[in-house]
Amino acid sequence: MDIIQAIILGIVQGLTEFLPVSSSAHLVFVTDLFNLPQNVAFDTILHLGTLVAVVGYFWRDILTIISSFISSVLDIFRGRFKEGLEEKPFKKLSWLLIVGTIPAGLAGIFLQNQFEALFNDVIYVGFFLIVTGLLLWAAERVKPGTKDVKDISFKNALVIGIFQAIAIAPGISRSGATISAGLFSGLNRELAARFSFLLSIPAILGAAVVQIRHINSMDTTTVTLIAGFLSAMIFGYIAIKLLLKIIRERTLMIFAYYCWIVGALAIIVSILHL
Repeated sequence: MDIIQAIILGIVQGLTEFLPVSSSAHLVFVTDLFNLPQNVAFDTILHLGTLVAVVGYFWRDILTIISSFISSVLDIFRGRFKEGLEEKPFKKLSWLLIVGTIPAGLAGIFLQNQFEALFNDVIYVGFFLIVTGLLLWAAERVKPGTKDVKDISFKNALVIGIFQAIAIAPGISRSGATISAGLFSGLNRELAARFSFLLSIPAILGAAVVQIRHINSMDTTTVTLIAGFLSAMIFGYIAIKLLLKIIRERTLMIFAYYCWIVGALAIIVSILHL
């Protein structure tokens, strides 16, 4: 892999990690285009780049969530845990994120091999991209929600977390699935996106920790790694900002159309090459 390919892969990862079009699918497509072998270690570096992007964008919220969680734990010993959740939205948000993270964590532990096997067949990737488009299409047709953090139930968080777990499959967009689940659950549009991005932090971090063992086996140069990392970080930040603007002001249907077209083309090209 040369530095130009690393930068392109970083751009693809950064944009598609947060735009609802599936980063895993696009990495499969681009590595096939460049005739590169699957490189789990390099993918881990790219994911760390997008992790830095989302942490950098939401760092104030993250610090507040951490301090609120610590305070909420102390509330347990003070005998006012429930009252604290009702009074301070960020206390509740911290526990909602924990609940929402559980399904993906379990899926990653028990179903990792089954999901990874799907990466080897572009037909599956194309099919799941079409499913992502259907999720976005359906989400745009539900009645606009008005739920704020104080209105989100732990059941809502669990449902969103289950959708995130399903998105381990290549072609199912993590952001697309979780935002759609948020809209299905009645969250207002901006909160659905913000909750999705915050929920991505433990998911990306967990995936990186699982794959970190592969980094020692990398034969990629340091400069190439840095180039991929930086491009993923920069374009990940841009993607977060762009999607928040789109979801406030426009529709997600452009991404549904994109997923349908790319998914169908992937299936057709794969069948023709059988």
